[in-house]
Amino acid sequence: MRWVRYERNGEKAYGILEGEDILEVRGDPFAGYERTGTRRSRKAVKLLIPVEPRTFYAAGLNYPEHVMEMAKKHGTQPNLPKAADIGYRANNALIADGEPIVIPADAGNEVQYEGELVAVIGKKAKHLSESDALSSILGYTIGNDVSERGWQREDRTLWRAKNADTFKPMGPWIETEVDLDALETIVRVNGVETDRFRTNHMIFGVATFLARMSRYLTLYPGDVVWMGTEGAPKNLKHGDLCEIEITGIGTLGNPVLREGL
Repeated sequence: MRWVRYERNGEKAYGILEGEDILEVRGDPFAGYERTGTRRSRKAVKLLIPVEPRTFYAAGLNYPEHVMEMAKKHGTQPNLPKAADIGYRANNALIADGEPIVIPADAGNEVQYEGELVAVIGKKAKHLSESDALSSILGYTIGNDVSERGWQREDRTLWRAKNADTFKPMGPWIETEVDLDALETIVRVNGVETDRFRTNHMIFGVATFLARMSRYLTLYPGDVVWMGTEGAPKNLKHGDLCEIEITGIGTLGNPVLREGL
């Protein structure tokens, strides 16, 4: 099942995507819903970010090649994390599929994409075991963890490097039927493939993260956990179109603009 969140005539609602039609529902996938029998064309509505998270979590360095590439860029020895390490991002940075990534005028040229799997929590959870952790998930969507690398090196808290307005595209929907081992992440810039990797080739998988997190944190419906990226992301510039595809889920696409151009 694919859950979309959309806006029509100024009203926001959830619906179920079937082909190019949205089945209207009363309620939402977290608190409960019922179908109304009304169908709408996907083209007749504006898709929104698929959830407004109560808490926006993001995994630290969680793919081996990405750890090695980042170490190479900084001239240091790669240091693989010894435990699942979680951080936070800001809701102000979230934008939907199709909305522009806006690079601030004073940003450097190292503004890069990071294609990420996003786990969407479906129910309140605490003290999960790894064996039952995935049962807390409603489904998965796609994230683009846009990062300004100069600021990332300079700022202690990553407050602007990772959280500038529009730096976190997420969508286009939540897919509830996912085989993690079958997923592949593909990044394209202006239609040209720049990265491809097995999505589940993580240092620590989704279940490991959720089990460790829930030892200390209560997870709530609608929370999102971004799972990190692989490889060496490329720079984005004004006029680019960045697309993140995760097979079995969909494609998240956003144009890139720079302030003042």
